[in-house]
Amino acid sequence: MVAHSVLITGCNRGLGLEMVKQLTRGNNTPELVIATCRKPKEAQKLNEVAASNKCVKVIQLDVGDESSYSGLVSHVGELVGAHGLNLLINNAGVSPKSTRINMVKWRQMTDTFAVNVVAPLMLTKALLPHLKAAAAQEEGNNLSVKRAAVINISSVLGSIERNDQGGLYPYRCSKVALNAVTKSLSVDLREHNILVASFHPGWVQTDMGGKNAPLRPTESISQLLTQLAQLSELHHGQFLQYDGEQLPW
Repeated sequence: MVAHSVLITGCNRGLGLEMVKQLTRGNNTPELVIATCRKPKEAQKLNEVAASNKCVKVIQLDVGDESSYSGLVSHVGELVGAHGLNLLINNAGVSPKSTRINMVKWRQMTDTFAVNVVAPLMLTKALLPHLKAAAAQEEGNNLSVKRAAVINISSVLGSIERNDQGGLYPYRCSKVALNAVTKSLSVDLREHNILVASFHPGWVQTDMGGKNAPLRPTESISQLLTQLAQLSELHHGQFLQYDGEQLPW
């Protein structure tokens, strides 16, 4: 299995939903998949997956509402117990559309940063006790997703080096900042033996990626989960693509 326990944000649709689906298939299903979303009662497809897989627990979480974090942390603690949380995947995100220089708005920038940057950082902070507990279950200094890890779903649009088209200010800048969060977390959490990395899932056919994207969610997530299972010290603090390619900052 990729990890004994996994928490994924933004699971009502798109990549988050596909992660939950694929994690519940085959013989390597985690013992616990905590799937969060803003409105569980309206997440029909997610609830269908949970209904047929006892390992899936659907929990309400609006990543933009910090006041809800304490309740989430308590609930997660009840689910994982002393074993702790092995894997946190910060997947939830937003992407405004009209973002050329003549169209970008102040609120677009601040709202996008709140969800795409501040929320993953503060949620990781809130869940850190459970991640540390999982990491402490093993001896030595080895790193792996099966032990304890934080994976931030970023984007190649967050690569400054590869930006040759401009625009997309809120989304691009938020993913650049998320990568900076990843790098700092990798430094701060190394002593606790918690692996940290950013992943670009590819340009995928989701509500956010659009119909013209070359990748289907099944293809992206299948390869991404394969890569997660292979992560080690060599990948700590790195910016990686779903197929394992290392991306430039």
